[in-house]
Amino acid sequence: MPGLDEVSDIKSDGLRTASRHPVPKGEPILEMRALQKKYGAVEALKPASITFLSGEVHAIVGENGAGKSTLIKLLTGVIRRTSGEIYWCGKPVQLDNPQEAIARGINAVHQEVVLCPHLSVAANMFLGDEINNAGLMRKRAMTEAAQSVLDDLGFNLPAAATLGSLTIGQQQLVATARAAMRGTQFLIFDEPTAYLTRQESAQLFRLIRRLQGEGVTIVYISHRMEEVFELADRVSVLRDGTHVGTRKIGETNDAELITLMINRTIEQIYHKEHFQAGETILETRGLSGPGFEDVSLTVRAGEIVGLYGLIGAGRSEFALGLYGRHAATAGEVYWQGRKVNIANERKAMDLGIALAPESRRDQGLCLNLPIGLNINLPIFSRLTRGLTINRQKEIENADRQIKDLKIKTPSRRVLASAMSGGNQQKIVIGKWLSHGAKLFIFDEPTVGVDVGTKAEIYRLFARLLENGAGIILISSYLPEVYELSDRLHVFRRGRLVASHDYRAASHEEVLTQAIGV
Repeated sequence: MPGLDEVSDIKSDGLRTASRHPVPKGEPILEMRALQKKYGAVEALKPASITFLSGEVHAIVGENGAGKSTLIKLLTGVIRRTSGEIYWCGKPVQLDNPQEAIARGINAVHQEVVLCPHLSVAANMFLGDEINNAGLMRKRAMTEAAQSVLDDLGFNLPAAATLGSLTIGQQQLVATARAAMRGTQFLIFDEPTAYLTRQESAQLFRLIRRLQGEGVTIVYISHRMEEVFELADRVSVLRDGTHVGTRKIGETNDAELITLMINRTIEQIYHKEHFQAGETILETRGLSGPGFEDVSLTVRAGEIVGLYGLIGAGRSEFALGLYGRHAATAGEVYWQGRKVNIANERKAMDLGIALAPESRRDQGLCLNLPIGLNINLPIFSRLTRGLTINRQKEIENADRQIKDLKIKTPSRRVLASAMSGGNQQKIVIGKWLSHGAKLFIFDEPTVGVDVGTKAEIYRLFARLLENGAGIILISSYLPEVYELSDRLHVFRRGRLVASHDYRAASHEEVLTQAIGV
């Protein structure tokens, strides 16, 4: 069966091929010269000039709205530039459509998987490049070839499985495998580890280094500075649609990059406000359910209780059990000193528990509804008299949350699907602020958002605590949960295995407890 290199050369089966070495390593492969994109009077990307070198890993960093998505769309032919030039291997090119970009070897792996969930993994990997014989699709051959590629890449994934049956992180790896087997020369990764486990991230990093060793140029877009410094040779910074600088990775640091991105220091990002803990809001005693067992913890007003562990350690499962989405099988829950039975989500909401889920797009929002409707969803009963909605109150509440949370939108009528990841997260939070919850459960609240939006979300946490709420913070990003939690609980294999007061343990100790070594 063919592996990665062989699959890229099966011309007879319709796969595109591209030379791995169009220009010598270290020479310019793609140049942007005063590249600009305007939508009417709005400049999404101001005239920017960036040179990408053959065989390098070139990171792009910047806040949401800085122009990163526009840059990806221009280089992959999804949108057309307003002005400026693009040079590929020293020659001017148009890149007017995705087909031209792909034919030249330019591909992208997007943060939100854009494949077909109802098709098999193999069918997705060969989508548009199907192997045919006399007009008949050779499904078995594609499955075998796809499995060989996945194995060759070190991805432990079944080629015959339906894509939709995989986790979001696994689907991201499939998208990566698809790009790798298409003879790519210039591969763009947009927040590729946002939904990956630690093990999956390690697999991805090995693939990136392997592709780089074969002469592929990698453009790596990430909000995680430690990944940028681990992988990149150079890094370019965008701010408000402007290219503000490019640095060699050995000649800069995260403090300089953050300052370039948002004109704030790194200390301002993870600013921690301490409040006097008040009454106990929630207590669990030996709570068990699907995916977690014997969890006992308390949450008091004015404090953040952090839950850390590897993906699948039981943190999210515990949160869903607590919220009533999955029935608990054992243990007790006390709400403000009174034993309660949270049989379903409505009971949790009525008590004053709010959940901002890990997948905001799938579980936290109605993407086809406007921002204002999403914000008001939990409180329409308060805005209604009989069968009539008080239109003025509806507008006032939505506009107030949009203003207070600094949601970047021209109107409450804009669909939630049109918003960036950071703004979508703010909409989810605004929805529960309207509800007036007492306990907020945030599951991976800053996945896929920039450092500026992170700082805004952290300030919002402080506001909730100041108003007497308690927070359960679930995060796979150790610096975040470590710096913000008043008490940090470590999960492993469905159990709570260790607990620490604020900064009482080192990063290494917490990680060791989570891994179990």
